[in-house]
Amino acid sequence: MKLDKLDKVTDEFGSTPKMPVLFLGHGSPMNAIEENEFVQSFRMVSGEIERPKAILCISAHWETKGTMVTAMENPQTIHDFGGFPRALFEVQYPAPGSPKLAKKTQELITTTHVELDHKWGLDHGAWSVIKHMYPNADIPILQMSLDYTKGAQFHYELAKEISKLRERGVLIVGSGNMVHNLSLIDWGRLNENYGHDWAIDANEKMKQFILNGDHKGLIDYSRQGKEFALSIPTPEHYLPLLYCLALKGEKEGLSIFNDQAVAGAITMTSVKVG
Repeated sequence: MKLDKLDKVTDEFGSTPKMPVLFLGHGSPMNAIEENEFVQSFRMVSGEIERPKAILCISAHWETKGTMVTAMENPQTIHDFGGFPRALFEVQYPAPGSPKLAKKTQELITTTHVELDHKWGLDHGAWSVIKHMYPNADIPILQMSLDYTKGAQFHYELAKEISKLRERGVLIVGSGNMVHNLSLIDWGRLNENYGHDWAIDANEKMKQFILNGDHKGLIDYSRQGKEFALSIPTPEHYLPLLYCLALKGEKEGLSIFNDQAVAGAITMTSVKVG
């Protein structure tokens, strides 16, 4: 290998100031092609932080048995939904991958086996929000899957193992929704900022846990009553929030944005750490 290429590899993920961490409420896939208050906030947040060297996304839409990290050079844009306009299926987000970052992530995690994946790509939990933040698709992105056989505590502890990536210029993004119950959507109010009473109550309690640093209350979400049970009928959209919070340093601040409910049973509430 030539010396200049060796230097480039060595410097690619060198030490940087600590990057923030984001939990993004992604909501409907249509947010990828619509202009609204939520996508405006995604753009605003990206303008407030240093340009990352790479992005690691934990998306609600990649569940696996075991933990996997995408490791291909050129991840495909996955259109993992149905019933939407053709224009949404035509969206491509051709960001590069990073086999080197995938390997580094695999090495950092010691409490479970991490498999390098070459089949997945970028699902809409990743590209539908990141495309607004970095529209040129020129920042390497990889995804880490959610092991559906494990509970909330496992995911919270796993997140801590990748904290060093924040000091290597990597922006870690959790993408899901704090409240997400498609079976109780009010289809007549899809484009309204409206939440059922139970959804608003659960979202408010979640925010209090977040602001008070009560991560145990959030990890033990199944013990928080009926409102939480309705808001989290399955955990995949909720778990990315725990990744974000687990990575928060003791003295780091956080902020909440996009704090709106839509269609009754989804909240777009998002969190920035650091």
